Amino acid sequence: MNRDLKQLQSALGICFHNPSLLRQAFTHSSYVNENRVAGSKDNERLEFLGDAVLELTVSEYLYDTFPHRTEGELTKLRASIVCEPSLVLFAEQLDFGSYVLLGKGEELTGGRTRPALLADVFESFVGALYLDQGLEAVKVFLRQHVFPKLSGEGKPQILDYKTQLQEHTQQHNMGLLEYRIVEERGPAHEKEFIAEVKMGDKLLGQGCGRSKKEAEQQAAAQALLSLNVKVR
Repeated sequence: MNRDLKQLQSALGICFHNPSLLRQAFTHSSYVNENRVAGSKDNERLEFLGDAVLELTVSEYLYDTFPHRTEGELTKLRASIVCEPSLVLFAEQLDFGSYVLLGKGEELTGGRTRPALLADVFESFVGALYLDQGLEAVKVFLRQHVFPKLSGEGKPQILDYKTQLQEHTQQHNMGLLEYRIVEERGPAHEKEFIAEVKMGDKLLGQGCGRSKKEAEQQAAAQALLSLNVKVR
């Protein structure tokens, strides 16, 4: 069940001048399709805008924070911050999934914790905040809730999600976990790995990273989300 967006504004310390923009940011297309409420809009256009705003604000942060990094290095750092697994973790840490308006079908199939949906909602929120209060408000939000989650190297802090997932599955006698690198993308100097974690034939999570280890950690993080386990 979705929670009141007033609670979210209170938790974030942000008051939207136009509450309908905030509601739109958390409205999935399945909700609009099922309810047909007059004037109701889904968040897909806001997601498009938020993606561009994130690219700009994260680029500026990295440019200012790492004056001696090359263009290629900054590009890699930005990619690690704005990629889906990172956005999912940011959204999960802010409990964005609890506020999404979903259609009944999407709700029943676990849409509230679906990684792609959470990443889209995070981008949509950024887009809505930009339209409502401008670029500076977005920068303040990111300084409070995203940039502190980055390591001294500028990358999202990778916690030991594999250990947490292992502990959870063993505690509940769920079975054995299997990690696999399913794809490698990009040239040798900018390699990106895609990993998945399975339990038997069931896919629990998938993640990407600049190393096999990072990709497996991101896959474990998504598996924790799919199992409704709060990541530590």
